[in-house]
Amino acid sequence: MSKLVECIPNVSEGRDQKKIDQMAAAVRQISGAWLLDVDSDAAHNRTVITFVGAPDAVERAMLSLVTQAIELIDLREHCGEHPRMGAVDVIPFVPIKGMTMDECVDISKRVGQAIWERFLVPVYLYERSASRREREDLAKIRQGEFEGFPAKIEEPEWAPDFGDRKIHPTAGVVAVGARMPLIAFNVNLGTDDLEIAQRIAKAVRHSSGGLRYVKALGFKIEERGIVQVSMNMTHYQETPLYRAFALVQREAERYGISIVGSEIVGLVPREALYQSAEFFLQLEEFQREQVLEDRIERAMTKHG
Repeated sequence: MSKLVECIPNVSEGRDQKKIDQMAAAVRQISGAWLLDVDSDAAHNRTVITFVGAPDAVERAMLSLVTQAIELIDLREHCGEHPRMGAVDVIPFVPIKGMTMDECVDISKRVGQAIWERFLVPVYLYERSASRREREDLAKIRQGEFEGFPAKIEEPEWAPDFGDRKIHPTAGVVAVGARMPLIAFNVNLGTDDLEIAQRIAKAVRHSSGGLRYVKALGFKIEERGIVQVSMNMTHYQETPLYRAFALVQREAERYGISIVGSEIVGLVPREALYQSAEFFLQLEEFQREQVLEDRIERAMTKHG
């Protein structure tokens, strides 16, 4: 296949497995689109769905998923730790093979327009697709969440890129855009003190003086009785996972708190894990050719 694009929609349902399965099936039924991962979080009440394919197939799969999500999700009855403004909260398109960022921007705009025309859900373009600089940051668009958007959408600067100034009554609004690969990386802390997680998140995120290419929030994970620093790593080559982990660890030590685990939501580029292995294991003269699976793939490509 000459062109591959990845799509990673986040939907506001992480507890009802039947609904999650129906939304995943909406992607599977589209020829030329391949479902790679479905990662649900009950505390956040959110699911990250990852699929790839040819551009036209990915567009069709995304609109098929939106159809299901709008039928199944009513945000008036939704609650969870993660901020949200839509039944399908955010739809990013990522260039994988033979695709330029401009082509992904074009896809995002076509899908955004189709979402408004077919479903009457207002659409905001973000990241590389943003119509203005202040809309590049998803967090700024999402401020106010579903409950606050009826008023926000009427403010002069918050007219949707596609749609009228009125939210969908059950599906809210949606952000659609193009971006580079992002890693959703969470670090769990051995405390139930949400204020500490929020302080650490503030120290880590770039917008408040922390690490470049890191967005972070503090959440409470009720069922485990702990809190979490939830991060989006928007450029792992420049700010690797291990650097963010080490800073969270150092900040936690200030409060006498230990890290009890970390997690990656959805998929992660192999390179990002190599970086962390080299750093934490202090590997000397390590070559990527030493990784068994990489060597096998190269051999198969060469002789296949």
